[in-house]
Amino acid sequence: MNKIKIVGALVFTLSISVAILFNYVNEQNKISTTLLDTINKQKAFTQEIAKNIFYIYKNKNASTVQLDQSIKSFISNMNSRDTKLEKINSTAIKTQSDKILLLWNNFYLEVQKFRDLNKTTALYSDILLEKHVNNIYNINLDLVVEFNKLITIHKTELQNKLTNYKNIEYLLFFLLVMLLIYLFTQIKVILSFVQKFLITSKKIISNSSVKELKPIEEETTSSNTSIIDATDNFNFLVKKINSSVKHSSLSIEHSYKSLESLESSIEDLIELLYIMENDKIIDKELTKKEDAIIQSLEELTTSTQRLKELKIDLDNLTSLQSNT
Repeated sequence: MNKIKIVGALVFTLSISVAILFNYVNEQNKISTTLLDTINKQKAFTQEIAKNIFYIYKNKNASTVQLDQSIKSFISNMNSRDTKLEKINSTAIKTQSDKILLLWNNFYLEVQKFRDLNKTTALYSDILLEKHVNNIYNINLDLVVEFNKLITIHKTELQNKLTNYKNIEYLLFFLLVMLLIYLFTQIKVILSFVQKFLITSKKIISNSSVKELKPIEEETTSSNTSIIDATDNFNFLVKKINSSVKHSSLSIEHSYKSLESLESSIEDLIELLYIMENDKIIDKELTKKEDAIIQSLEELTTSTQRLKELKIDLDNLTSLQSNT
């Protein structure tokens, strides 16, 4: 029974562990999905900023509202990404993010220089503007490449982690199934024992006899010591009851056989008295005693018959049958 308790506790613990691990994997998937979406948005924002710079460069009187909005969105998105990165313990991802951050700072510096220079009409402003536009374009290409690397690194590490988590889940699930199968077999043995005990008890109660009280066969495959002990105790009780009834039956048999022997002796005595009476060598006092002897013989015969009937009842009471 202690084994069943231990297995039950293990099943409960493993079930909780599987549920926690499953929930953790789902949370990691959500965080990773959100982070990938954030990275893709950042990449899109840098491309949008570069396009706006190129458009403004070609159109001197174009509005910078869209450019300002793209820069604000990128910075906001970057802050959100940094917050999500804190939840991911990966040196490769953080290293790649630092590299992107360095490129972004250079990119943003070139954008600011372009915006400041675009407001002036200096002699060499067009040449400088073209230089900044080219720098912005080249850095943007580098950013796109590095963002793609970050996405690849993140997907690879995520896949590796998910594979490990899945393997752990499968292992825990396998152990859980094995423990449940073991628990089921043990409970099956217990239910089988209880069922046999209830059937036997019901027959004894309905028949008002212990004739149906038979030993319970032990489960050879059972390792449950409690069931084995209970079965042994029950079978020992059956053996003791049958042994007691058999002993009582034998005692009764010896008693009525003794009475039969005594009865035979009394019959011989009565026969002797009858002969003496015919030879007229018996007095009246002995005749009176003859009557008492005859009455005793009748009582002995009755007692013997009752003992025989009692022995038959005892033999029928149990599954043991007498050889007499």
